[in-house]
Amino acid sequence: MMDNNLVTTQRTLQLVGRALLGLYFIVPGITKITGFGEMSEYMAVHNVPFIPVLLVLTIAIQIGGGLSLLAGYRVQLVAFVLAGLTLVISIFMHNFWAMEEGLQQGHELQNFIKNMAIMAGLLYMAGVTPVANALAKQHEQG
Repeated sequence: MMDNNLVTTQRTLQLVGRALLGLYFIVPGITKITGFGEMSEYMAVHNVPFIPVLLVLTIAIQIGGGLSLLAGYRVQLVAFVLAGLTLVISIFMHNFWAMEEGLQQGHELQNFIKNMAIMAGLLYMAGVTPVANALAKQHEQG
């Protein structure tokens, strides 16, 4: 049987992790609203198609998804959607492979790898369902 302190610690760590990932999406979503014009120009430099539509969609997914993670609402689905968004953003906006060697390429490579790590955490979150947690607890209780 699991120790109550361990369960409390695990739940606290999960909450903190969800909150941090939620903020990671909420803050950039808000800055995309306040800097809509600048972000549109930045996206144009990266040859993103349908900029007004995709930018509004990105803002909605980032803020809505971040709030969902904070609230613990539909966490697995939202984490999966945010992982997909992170992949798309990484491919379009951090395309280090299309740049000449130098500081900018290194910066974009670092952002790409960071985003892959965030995507990994989101995919993990998407794959850890309440049912899987319940089955694991049953197995431990034996």
